[in-house]
Amino acid sequence: MRPCLQVLIRFLSCLLIAFVVLTFTQKATAQNGLPNHLVKRVVGDYGYWSRYQTPSYGAPQIPYGQLTHINHAGVSFDASGTLSVPDGFLEPELNQRAHARGVKVMLLLGGDFNGLETTGDVQTLVNNVAAFEKQYKYDGVDIDWEYPATTADRKFLVDLMKKLRKSNPDYVLSIDAAPWGGYGYDLKHLKLSLDYVNIMMYDCAGPWTAYGQLNSPIFWDPNDPAPWECEPGGSVKEAADIFLAEVPGQQLTMGTPFYGYHYKNINELFGLCPNSATTDDGACDDSEVDSQNYAPWIKERINKKGWRTYYDPVALVPYMLKADGSDGYITYDDPFSTYYRVFYSDWQRSLGGTFMWSLDADYDGQSQDLLDAMYAASLGVR
Repeated sequence: MRPCLQVLIRFLSCLLIAFVVLTFTQKATAQNGLPNHLVKRVVGDYGYWSRYQTPSYGAPQIPYGQLTHINHAGVSFDASGTLSVPDGFLEPELNQRAHARGVKVMLLLGGDFNGLETTGDVQTLVNNVAAFEKQYKYDGVDIDWEYPATTADRKFLVDLMKKLRKSNPDYVLSIDAAPWGGYGYDLKHLKLSLDYVNIMMYDCAGPWTAYGQLNSPIFWDPNDPAPWECEPGGSVKEAADIFLAEVPGQQLTMGTPFYGYHYKNINELFGLCPNSATTDDGACDDSEVDSQNYAPWIKERINKKGWRTYYDPVALVPYMLKADGSDGYITYDDPFSTYYRVFYSDWQRSLGGTFMWSLDADYDGQSQDLLDAMYAASLGVR
């Protein structure tokens, strides 16, 4: 098939998806029953700090009927394996409400895994996690290590997951993995201990790159001038290809971002940051790029406040430019791209589900447009 025809087909598919989202989302969100009708995972990352944001987002705001799992983020650990639980993290109402609706709550655990690898206190961490989960009624653990890379890392991660599995055979166990996969993940052995792998298919853009790239392409756009920044695995399709080569689709959960990046000094897609040549790493200056959540910031600018929305016809994701041609570029996802990303992952690639970072980023005080689209797509509605 000719490339131009492929682009046309994808663009027309996107228009169809847009129609489906608009007509079905309201119906889908009106369903108020238990989430057992979801045959795919819908995993929501939830940071405890969102309760203290404006608008506040906590246990009362979470739409449990649209989720199967919640990753509760904020706990870390030190080199001795001792857990660090911040003030305000514990939220008994979260676990109570989730369990009443049949939703599992996972402890999202991040920290210095390399430090623990050096001290060898992995069993101490495992014991502390087991005690914490039992006391506070969690259903499992999600390990967020960004990123294992060495031979020692590779072996340590397998050992950690084996020990966590042994400590409680009923745990739900998952890891958050880089979209490029790579040597740090011994997927052949990890999949024996894990329930699933969350593929972090985002952050292909940001202040660490020299160009205004797309945050999370569904398909790779060859017009990107710096493919080395995000390749391999620089799109949903490519990340799925990498992981499906070693892991059954049911054990894979594709990520989608509820946030984007605002480049202040770029006025075109894939534009070059003007100060990138002066930074030590050849990337954008931190002052030039901000991470912005969808609902409280990006949503208010879609074809408003001097911004105009465009769609990359290959990657099938939106971006914004200043309508007057002055500097300003935003890469983000909207309900249309979120729907197609989830539908493509769940049903065209037969993955086990999708997850997002993060639930609060989509909340405007009343609604959650991206989660509605994500939920609708997970039902397989065409």
